[in-house]
Amino acid sequence: MISNTRMFLVKAGVFLALLCYPLSCFSSTSFKTAELSITTADGAVIPLSVEIAATEEERRQGLMFRTELEDGKGMIFLFEKDRILSFWMKDTLIPLSIAFLSSEGRITEIRDMEPRSLATVMSERSCRYALEAPQGWFARAGVGVGDRVAVEHLMQ
Repeated sequence: MISNTRMFLVKAGVFLALLCYPLSCFSSTSFKTAELSITTADGAVIPLSVEIAATEEERRQGLMFRTELEDGKGMIFLFEKDRILSFWMKDTLIPLSIAFLSSEGRITEIRDMEPRSLATVMSERSCRYALEAPQGWFARAGVGVGDRVAVEHLMQ
């Protein structure tokens, strides 16, 4: 017969393993990084340091379980061909803004996304890239629809 103490320790161990599982998933993905430049309509060049999500596994992981993302940093999602892009925030803990980009790097729309939301945020038209940054960063940096993100070097 198992003692109450031993049963408690077994249950506590299982609980801790399940609690740490999402964190272990996060740490298994290591993203490449790059410096992007965004050219605004008035000719200003805005820098942004990004992590690159180019594979299915990286795109699925995204910014999940992060507790912070400072202004001037973000993540770019690369896709092989243009298509309607769809994102949700189920396991993402920080508020984000997402810019959908054409294959030429033109920003076609910018949308805000709420932490832990199950709502799907879809691009209105086919796009090649999605760029996530802290919520409101695009507006604070003076970046808007029609501005161009230099993405050519990311696909090499």
